[in-house]
Amino acid sequence: MKYTEEHEWLRVEGDVVVVGITEHASEQLGDVVFIELPEPGTEVTKDEEVCVIESVKAASDILAPLDGEIVEVNEPLVDAPGKVNDDPLGDAWFFKIKAADLSQMDDYMDEAEYKDFIG
Repeated sequence: MKYTEEHEWLRVEGDVVVVGITEHASEQLGDVVFIELPEPGTEVTKDEEVCVIESVKAASDILAPLDGEIVEVNEPLVDAPGKVNDDPLGDAWFFKIKAADLSQMDDYMDEAEYKDFIG
């Protein structure tokens, strides 16, 4: 897995990258009450806003970590946004992106670097 400075995690699965937020981010947000997901088929550019998360504390944008196409979204999160607090690194992923250039993953931190970053 790779991690962004915006507290997103990225996991490569075949030819797609699964994107979610880290446990640290879910703890900082507090109870998540609303999630707006992108539409599958949407072309995105790295650092473009693609999701909105609202919690009891704040609203946050999820940025596209890579250039590519959104190929799948985690629809159950819309009806059960609290899953983000329960399982941020597992069932509460946000979207899958077919990356235009997987070498963009090289820009991100590995787990040890991320732990230093949040430490």
